[in-house]
Amino acid sequence: MAASTFIIADDHPLFRGALRQAVTGIDGTQTIIEAGDFEAARKAAAEHSDADLMLLDLAMPGVSGFSGLMALRAEFASLPLVIVSATDDPVTIRRALELGASGFISKSAGIDDIRSAIQSVLEGDIATPASYQGGQETDPDVADLINRLRTLTPQQSRVLGMLGEGLLNKQIAYELGVSEATIKAHVSAILLKLKVDSRTQAVIQLGKINMAMVA
Repeated sequence: MAASTFIIADDHPLFRGALRQAVTGIDGTQTIIEAGDFEAARKAAAEHSDADLMLLDLAMPGVSGFSGLMALRAEFASLPLVIVSATDDPVTIRRALELGASGFISKSAGIDDIRSAIQSVLEGDIATPASYQGGQETDPDVADLINRLRTLTPQQSRVLGMLGEGLLNKQIAYELGVSEATIKAHVSAILLKLKVDSRTQAVIQLGKINMAMVA
């Protein structure tokens, strides 16, 4: 069987171990890269452009809610991203898929179910929990917002996520290794794309997407 490369991005070592166990049960030889925060996950994706799949926790240090998924989806368009989350209500699952996830695995799932979901995505399918019934976004404002969020660049998605965490421009600039002027330009572009007038309103918009989630 062919060799596969998997990136496991979760801040809980025990759960990373469970995901590793699930992955190693898949036929073939695996290379497994682990990441404990968002920046490590992004670095792993950049260094392993041939990775077959990333298992991504929605609640990780360095990112707020869906903004990590949006940033990775925009930057690594060909990398299948499978969300792994303890928050597995239908709204969260649907929004993850609408924002570009290739699948969704509940943290309450057993090893065999996790492995089966991973195999489904590797075969080109969209994996969701058996209880998920699908459907469309029922709130037209949220549907419009999701479409606008999709237009953000990877860096803009990161900046929006950091705004959501309450960071100031100079703090974001330090974290991303760029000038404060660059961050101001990103913020201006974000406000324009989201059709809002202030940072506070942008954070409120992000909160509408994340409202179904818990840490």
